[in-house]
Amino acid sequence: MTLPIAVSERPDAVVVGSGPNGLAAAITLAKAGRSVVVHEAEPTAGGGTRSEALTLPGFVHDVCAAVLPLAVGSPFLRSVPLDRYGVTFIHPTIPLAHPFDDGSAAVLLRSVDETAAALGPDAVAYRRLMGPLVDEWETLIGILLGPLRPTRHVVTLARFGLSGLRSAHGLATSAFAGARARALFGGLAIHAIIPLERPPSAAFGLVLALLGHTVGWPVVQGGSGQFAAALVALLQSLGGKVIANSRVDSIDDVLPARTVLLDLTPRQILKIAGHRLPLGYRNRLDRYRHGPGAFKVDWALAGPVPWRAPECHLAGTVHLGGTIEELAASERAVWRDEVPDRPVVLVTQPSLFDPSRAPAGQHTLWAYCHVPHGSTVDAVDRIEAQIERFAPGFRDQILARNSMSPAALEKYNANYIGGDINGGVEDFKQLWTRPVARLNPYITPDPSLFICSSSTPPGGGVHGMCGYWAARAALDR
Repeated sequence: MTLPIAVSERPDAVVVGSGPNGLAAAITLAKAGRSVVVHEAEPTAGGGTRSEALTLPGFVHDVCAAVLPLAVGSPFLRSVPLDRYGVTFIHPTIPLAHPFDDGSAAVLLRSVDETAAALGPDAVAYRRLMGPLVDEWETLIGILLGPLRPTRHVVTLARFGLSGLRSAHGLATSAFAGARARALFGGLAIHAIIPLERPPSAAFGLVLALLGHTVGWPVVQGGSGQFAAALVALLQSLGGKVIANSRVDSIDDVLPARTVLLDLTPRQILKIAGHRLPLGYRNRLDRYRHGPGAFKVDWALAGPVPWRAPECHLAGTVHLGGTIEELAASERAVWRDEVPDRPVVLVTQPSLFDPSRAPAGQHTLWAYCHVPHGSTVDAVDRIEAQIERFAPGFRDQILARNSMSPAALEKYNANYIGGDINGGVEDFKQLWTRPVARLNPYITPDPSLFICSSSTPPGGGVHGMCGYWAARAALDR
């Protein structure tokens, strides 16, 4: 997957970090004819897209990212031939299910009309909200997955903004009359990792629903590590190189190059390259805000999860948390530095659709909840209790488990500061001004240094667009 080689020639560009954004930056530069070397601190490339046997032999678990709607929707990733390098996206029968205590579930289906029909009294409202966005999804995604910039699609963007710039709670309760539609949308917006009463949390819910209807919420056959391996193989085919086990402690230690792109958070940039940056810029990086962390658990199971709601047996992703009021209360608690007794739990069950993940008849399960930044509380029991709430008998299926606290996640990937998997808070103050407010957020005062991590627009997620835009900035310069 990586090339542990010595490189004697001076490359045009060096990339520090081989997450999806670092690899996207390297591929963009290599496609433009530049020679590129990528340094990766860990034994394998991929950042948040690695897979390992975390529990028992024969069970393949995605260590971080598991479901990749942004990958199949990303303009950059749709432009590269990942299928030639072994990536097969598997689409679950139902992208998302959101169960309730009565044994029913709301579902996000590929069809807007079928999703709406299952929402009863909110069918018309759901079609009214999502239909126009789905009709112009490629234009919208192209605009949203990037920095603020002029666009000729002002009407399309304004239509999205009228809903997306609101709070998720406000949009859900004003647009929908029923608890099912409100909860379904609230669960989508949870991925913002900001309180549901805070704008622009609605934007995250709309984008994820939009992707579910247009490109789906797939998993990668064999694990997300196959996705990272394909990006590395593509880069190598273009002449680029990846050096594994190559931690960069100072920017002065990397090979001399015209350009260095950093797939790192501001905290890491200050550590390895702060001496190359003026005091004012360093101070602004130092004020960058990281949000709550994640607490993640993977299980090896003797059989499938015994969900009460039949829809959950067909869903790749399941959001656990009940009503939108419960979801909102859970996220508010996290922002008060409390671990909720009933956290919102985001669950993925890839082995239902990809038999290569587990021995015959057995299964893997992946889940996480939000916890305060850097929390040291063990949330395993709370997560399992939420699963048991909607799937009585779940614990009887457990063969083994592996848990990762915020500290463990940061050890696995140094970009996850305090367990923050989004690379920093994604609210109005920091969504488009990450890591600092600049006309071009990817450049730094040092003309040879660029930032290409999720701490730049458009932020967290497996889309590679931060790397793409940073590489374009480097090429322009």
